[in-house]
Amino acid sequence: MIDLSEFFEIQARLVAGIPLTRRKTFTKKINWEARLLGIIGARGTGKTTLLLQQLNDKSDKRQEHLYISADHVQVQAMGLYEIASAFFKLGGQSILIDEIHKFAGWSREVKSLYDSFPQARVAFSGSSTLALQKGGGDLSRRAVIYSLPGLSFREYMIFVKGIARPPVDLAELLQKHSELAKEMADKGPILKYFRDFLDYGVYPYFLEGVNEYLPRLLNALEKVFYEDIPSAIGIKVSNIPTLKKMLWLIATSQPFIPNIERMSRDLKISKEFVYTYLEALERARLLSGIPPAESGYRMVRKPSKIYVENTNLLRALAGHGVDGAKPGTIRETFFAQQIRGAGLNLHIPRRGDFLVENRYIFEVGGKSKGGNQIYGERDAYLVRDDIEVGYGDVVPLWLFGFLY
Repeated sequence: MIDLSEFFEIQARLVAGIPLTRRKTFTKKINWEARLLGIIGARGTGKTTLLLQQLNDKSDKRQEHLYISADHVQVQAMGLYEIASAFFKLGGQSILIDEIHKFAGWSREVKSLYDSFPQARVAFSGSSTLALQKGGGDLSRRAVIYSLPGLSFREYMIFVKGIARPPVDLAELLQKHSELAKEMADKGPILKYFRDFLDYGVYPYFLEGVNEYLPRLLNALEKVFYEDIPSAIGIKVSNIPTLKKMLWLIATSQPFIPNIERMSRDLKISKEFVYTYLEALERARLLSGIPPAESGYRMVRKPSKIYVENTNLLRALAGHGVDGAKPGTIRETFFAQQIRGAGLNLHIPRRGDFLVENRYIFEVGGKSKGGNQIYGERDAYLVRDDIEVGYGDVVPLWLFGFLY
């Protein structure tokens, strides 16, 4: 019989050190009673903390639940199935497997657990959406998969300022944006908080110190490049600099409108590899391609615009100042990230910057931005940065951070 005592000791140490503040809105969406569930998302979004907080809630029955990390040396040596089956035979109810993509053949072993122990529950998480998408095909009909986005501005305010407000849906936000903005603006310098979020608010690294934020983010980025992407798409390590250059080119554009032929020429790779690399960067949650609104082009492989996934990554890649990320790119990146994080549909319209839910048109700009681009359009709104409170069809940019 496998000795599980060391795993329980590790579990106890980790649970004792987790932060109590949690992403309650997202946690409530998860059906923890599902027989098989997966939580996927970019590195650093808080998946491990989410699993450990769930264990902390089971403190009175913790021996019936077991957390393991798939990259632990004993897990690699013994195997997921052997450890989990031994635990279930001892009366265990659920096993939580972190970083599951780091175990070769994980989907096969999880499927065997699912079939062999119909009364047990398996929850897993993985930082590499690439590997999970590649390995999880056999589980698609069995697993309930949740995608954990980066923090919203609303969630950041809870963590850092202790200012809590429930999320608001888009229709209510647009209808009541002036009173919602006044409510939040009364709680402190909202524009300062917003600037901080743009720099270091998307990942919970700030809980360990703002000075450590950028190094931790860059370290996570290196792991995506040298661990996640190569293992998922078989790219050679010698080609990683090309992938990095592609990401940098997109980060320093305003915003990036893809020209596949030019990218092929500049990067000295075939057009097919341009498509492959772009897809890999998007599936790794480093880029986000937004398709055009015209229905006849929705299936076209090339998106209308490509953004870096969030403003923190954008700052890390492009930097600050004159030669850094442009204000327009930062604004549009924030807007797109918060809309996607809320699970809303996003396209590039014929007029304006964004079309949301195939209904609302938004033009995003600074505090003096005019609305000529969307004049005469129905359900059209001007989204302005650097304002605390809006009026009529003028909505402050920061408020879209309260959608989730």
